[in-house]
Amino acid sequence: MTTVIHHNPDCGTSRNVLAIIRASGTEPVIIEYLKTSWTRPQLQALFAAAGLTPRAALRTSKSPAEELGLLDPTVSDDALLDAMVAHPILVNRPIVCTPKGVALCRPSEAVLPLLEKPLTEPVYKEDGEPLFTPI
Repeated sequence: MTTVIHHNPDCGTSRNVLAIIRASGTEPVIIEYLKTSWTRPQLQALFAAAGLTPRAALRTSKSPAEELGLLDPTVSDDALLDAMVAHPILVNRPIVCTPKGVALCRPSEAVLPLLEKPLTEPVYKEDGEPLFTPI
């Protein structure tokens, strides 16, 4: 299985996770989901593999979730999935798939257990803040 990142290049967390994956020596398949969108079966499979519900994967800030009425706890998972397919920005990111598992990698460090090869060098955020420093 290849490493795959469902990526938004405008998101700092997504860029940081991509940098961590690359620092491990892996060049992932990058899926810019805002360009390709999602399918309902794809989201269901990703969420199941990551142990997420649609509600847990819902991006609530900097998205139209509130305007669409999706923050109401009575909104069903089916309705959330329909909205996520119609508005890909509603899915929190990045979601990373590797042979070791699938996870919503927020915060960025959540990708570390999924790496196929351990990091041996420090990785820094764009602002210079350390993301990972080997012991």
